[in-house]
Amino acid sequence: MKPRHLLIGTALALTSGWALAQKAPESLLPPGFDDPAPRAPLRAEPALPRASSPKARPASGDARGAPPPSAPVVQPLPDATPLPASPSASIPAATGKLPSLDELTRMSPDEMEGALGLKPKFDMPPAARRAMEHVGILDESEGGMSSTSLAGQNISLVRAALAGNRGTMVSRWGHILLRRALASRLDAPAGMNPADFTALRAALLVRMGEGEVARALVQDIDTGNYTPDLTRAAFDAYIATADFTGVCPAVSTQGDTLDDPQWNMAKAICTAFQGDATSGLAQLGRISSQGKQPGIDVLLAQKYAGAAGKANQAVTIQWDNVDGMTPWRYGLAIAVGLQPPAALMRDAGARYDYVAATAPMLALPVRAAAADRAGSAGILSSAAMVDLYSQIYADEDVTGEWADRASLLHDAYVAAEPGARFTAMEQLWNSSAGAEQRYSRQVLTAYAAARLPVEADLAAEAPDLIASMLAAGLDANAMRWSGQADAGSPAWALLALAAPSRSQMVSSGEIETFRDADKSADKRKSAFLLAGLAGLGRIAPETAGSLARGMEVDIARQTRWTRLIDQAAAVGNPMLVALLAGVGMQGDSWARMTPLHLYHIVLSLERVGLDAEARMIAAEAVARG
Repeated sequence: MKPRHLLIGTALALTSGWALAQKAPESLLPPGFDDPAPRAPLRAEPALPRASSPKARPASGDARGAPPPSAPVVQPLPDATPLPASPSASIPAATGKLPSLDELTRMSPDEMEGALGLKPKFDMPPAARRAMEHVGILDESEGGMSSTSLAGQNISLVRAALAGNRGTMVSRWGHILLRRALASRLDAPAGMNPADFTALRAALLVRMGEGEVARALVQDIDTGNYTPDLTRAAFDAYIATADFTGVCPAVSTQGDTLDDPQWNMAKAICTAFQGDATSGLAQLGRISSQGKQPGIDVLLAQKYAGAAGKANQAVTIQWDNVDGMTPWRYGLAIAVGLQPPAALMRDAGARYDYVAATAPMLALPVRAAAADRAGSAGILSSAAMVDLYSQIYADEDVTGEWADRASLLHDAYVAAEPGARFTAMEQLWNSSAGAEQRYSRQVLTAYAAARLPVEADLAAEAPDLIASMLAAGLDANAMRWSGQADAGSPAWALLALAAPSRSQMVSSGEIETFRDADKSADKRKSAFLLAGLAGLGRIAPETAGSLARGMEVDIARQTRWTRLIDQAAAVGNPMLVALLAGVGMQGDSWARMTPLHLYHIVLSLERVGLDAEARMIAAEAVARG
């Protein structure tokens, strides 16, 4: 196993905004990443001890999956070391402003405790509190990154890579890699508050549409340790999952942390669900009477809070005068069993489809329609999509186009003849509305494609079948079709990139054959093929240089970002490479990707041992470019 080192990155000049241009492909990066700058000296740090603190959480097993040896549980003898003092309840100093009797009578019990300083920050004994180390949900033994990956990194670099990423990835596999990195059990960089580090990770996960992962991440820290940034990130994660009661522990301990109307409405909802529905609804009534919040938002909160008790308050929701959608609005709507009008959702954006695809309270056809975007983005796996369609197939109440598609997927897997199975797959792909949906359907059919026998009659369809298999990472199954892939063909290009190993270099003639038949805009697929092969080391450097000049592609240009990701790879830090790769893969389509960025992403991933991800990203670029 390669030793892991820690990179000390150069400090980046951070600005208050990370605006990205919307036209030129070169605008993928936040300011500062894409401007050439003098190389700063780097040094590799020795890896931190793997179990340096008694507070660190034990791994579930060793690297080979073996369970840890059992040991007797011995209660330690008491010593002279005093336990940390529990926060004591105390009345605010006389210099503070105490609430009036009238104000106290209108307060809920929680508000009264907070106003009088009676509420402890922690409601658990010291021994039950969790350490602030190894925060995350994916251990290294489970495929996560090393917990010490970022412990010695420059804070500005880590903050820039996390805060500067807008969350929309051009690559499904890039999204999956970044999600895995952010969910890993990690130590914060030295000098950074672990709660604020978690907040940066959770906020990026929410922007990526990974609300469930973000919620699980923030739940790994005791709410008494929340900072304002983590409180905001946690609140956004709960909103993104329509979990308005799950946020109540944070509301209870961090009641006045946020000065936000939605936070105040959440406090009222929590009051209602803590057994005082009358008080909670009264708080929402006061918010409504102030007229500072859109009526629809307060009404939805009242409808949600009204389910907590016997207030007998009927709330009617009308969407006639609503002119836009917000996460708060959408989360509350689906939480109370409402589906906003289609006209309102038409231009709402992909983030709401990402929420809908995994929302169990929504109807199956609604979730399936959302899966047409969530699958291509990397939110849903192939297995998850098949499971969703299986529920539709088994539900007799679902009829129409979605029932028909579920039947087609059934035929794609179990039809008697291979030709019939492929025909069903092809109908699923071609009934989609665009390239994004078509790729999601290829994710859906990945395992069905893998079940097809290799036949000469299907050789012309090999590119689609191979792309479908690779969408789920089934590279071994895809390689069975190598005998049906002529050199320079689209199927050959995908396999040349996806193959786990290759005995000989790709020739310039094979790439030129592919380029001559390439019908993509500006020969983009050919440029991506060249960049991917060069990054994987499957084409001679001199051949790559010659072809790049002929295609007018410059993969040798250096920018601040290329230097950083190359240096992270040079010292063997997969976590930092994954974060910087995420910065370089931002965009809403592969038209935003450049061969320069693809080359350095694939090269760096391959150098740090993430060769499977490197191959899948390179093949995806050609399949979707």
